[in-house]
Amino acid sequence: MPHSPGSLVLLHGFASSFEHNWVQTGWVDILADAGVTVPVLDLPGHGGSDRSTDPADYGSVEEDVAALLPERTPAAGFSAGAQILLRIAVADPRRFERLVLLGVGDNVFEEPDNSAVVEALENGADPENVRAGVFTRLAASTGNDPMALAAFLRRTAPRLTPQDLAAVTCPVLVVLGEDDFVPSAGRLVGALPSATLVSVPGVDHFATVSDFGVIDATMRFLGLG
Repeated sequence: MPHSPGSLVLLHGFASSFEHNWVQTGWVDILADAGVTVPVLDLPGHGGSDRSTDPADYGSVEEDVAALLPERTPAAGFSAGAQILLRIAVADPRRFERLVLLGVGDNVFEEPDNSAVVEALENGADPENVRAGVFTRLAASTGNDPMALAAFLRRTAPRLTPQDLAAVTCPVLVVLGEDDFVPSAGRLVGALPSATLVSVPGVDHFATVSDFGVIDATMRFLGLG
């Protein structure tokens, strides 16, 4: 059983914010009741962070986020936030004590096609692509700048290989809803030296952070349940 952390880094998903992913869903209050503090942290281009509309300003997202983190900390991320934490862990394997990856799987090894989402954000039209439509509505509901989000997506994110993940030796929890558009996490879990997969029935991608089963699995993994 791990020792209970005094603080925990939470990194939200694309088009969301710290407030939307972690405060409104109850994570911050639940962690506070367990004596855990959570620093307020928004991804570049999101929430309270600088909202540049120049894709060149997002060329070092991982380095920029890493510069805001404590030297040795447990962390949990959702979707884009989870992928960024994983790339930080590959670059600096001693950065995290434990790592929770929500809403990601074998897609961490793939080159994403964000064209439909970018077009919808930049043109403001209601897209035929269902996923693009969800992201544009999410961006509007969270008060994010669609042009800044499009610039964030236009950056070239580092691609990971299974070999890269051999460096991530801290314990890792991967949580994926059975109805997520990410179909599997077998390759991801297999490539990590110390990883556990929790599959959550009846949960799709966007419901992940608000699902109590996901919260409970994370709390137990961190020694808080």
